[in-house]
Amino acid sequence: MALHGIDYLRHKLDGKRDRVKLRYDYYEMKKHATDKGVLIPSWLKNEYRATVGWCAKSVDSLSDRLNFDGIEDDVVNATQIFDLNNPDIYFDAVIREALIGACSFTHIAHGADGDMTPRLSVLTAMDATGVIDEQTGLLKEGYAILDRDKYGKPILEAYFTPTETVYFEGGEPTRVEQNPSGYPLLVPAMFRPDSKRPFGHSRISRACMYYQRLAETTLERSEVSAEFYSFPQKYVTGLDPDAQPLDSWRATVSTMLRFDKDESGDSPKLGQFAQQSMQPFIEQLRMSASLFAGETGLTMDDMGFPQVNPSSAEAIKASHDTLGRIARRAQKNFGTAFVNVGLLSASVRDGEMYSRSLVSRMKPRWMPVFEPDASALAVIGDGANKINTAVPNFFDKDTLRKLTGIEPSEEAVGLNE
Repeated sequence: MALHGIDYLRHKLDGKRDRVKLRYDYYEMKKHATDKGVLIPSWLKNEYRATVGWCAKSVDSLSDRLNFDGIEDDVVNATQIFDLNNPDIYFDAVIREALIGACSFTHIAHGADGDMTPRLSVLTAMDATGVIDEQTGLLKEGYAILDRDKYGKPILEAYFTPTETVYFEGGEPTRVEQNPSGYPLLVPAMFRPDSKRPFGHSRISRACMYYQRLAETTLERSEVSAEFYSFPQKYVTGLDPDAQPLDSWRATVSTMLRFDKDESGDSPKLGQFAQQSMQPFIEQLRMSASLFAGETGLTMDDMGFPQVNPSSAEAIKASHDTLGRIARRAQKNFGTAFVNVGLLSASVRDGEMYSRSLVSRMKPRWMPVFEPDASALAVIGDGANKINTAVPNFFDKDTLRKLTGIEPSEEAVGLNE
């Protein structure tokens, strides 16, 4: 197999980095709408800047429901490696970074100072890339930037091949780690990959970015309009041209104004322009939220527009049916990635190449997307009891754990192991 080389991968990463960075700017709420229309003066545009966190909400609402729970039939004892690499942060970081940038990468390195346990570190799509093997979901070769200086220039780089990992400092190779696994030790985790985009799609789509910009622009326009809403414009007719000029600020905030009659006995007439309504801005913001919710599988309650009274767990689950389907599909993608990481890490730890056939035996296990409440637990228990009566031992404690997410006690009896 001919390799493309590190220069090709450097160029490939440079071509994708700006696109991924844009998604992170939206996630971190650092990207703001710049055009607020022609009716707002330029000197006023910088006075009002709104920030909306809908893109972050779309990512976090999905990542918070994806809770990896280990590997079934762990024939290579990969769980031990995960347990020694801060699993509380590692799994969440892989999932969140992949949802933002379409994919994330796990760098597998040899343990330091004689430690046999491989080190796992998460890299974003801004700092790693490769040539993917669509059959296995692994890379044929990979490249990563492990450290940058304060100007963003790479300091430490790594080039991954099926047989070794070469580290570069200042553009020159300085260290080589042997790779016994047969695959590059840079493992991708993709969200919604397909044949056209094998590295996946970002949760922050172009439509999501547009709707967030629309909401920010609406809020900024409403803030400017609120100044006129708070102090409605008033007018006076019939004043003597020679009368003393009226202090506009005093006329705006004063509760009582005095106007004397002129020599002919005429007096000025006071009036007020129709007060501007904020309702159009509220409706436009609601429209933006509705479009964003439809794009991401969220509900209007998630977007901050409560529709009904608090619902039961089943009602919430039903309203999030689209989000549930997205989450279950994401579990398949990320589960395969975690199994791949476990298999290659075990190969590095044990110094031998394990067969890919083991992947079919190692099954990823996830906590339920929606945690059941008391009523749901009663329904599950009643159904499991009836099914076990008809088909003995059909439900065991492991099956019920998948449905409920509750760890059985060691004294659990009456259920098959």
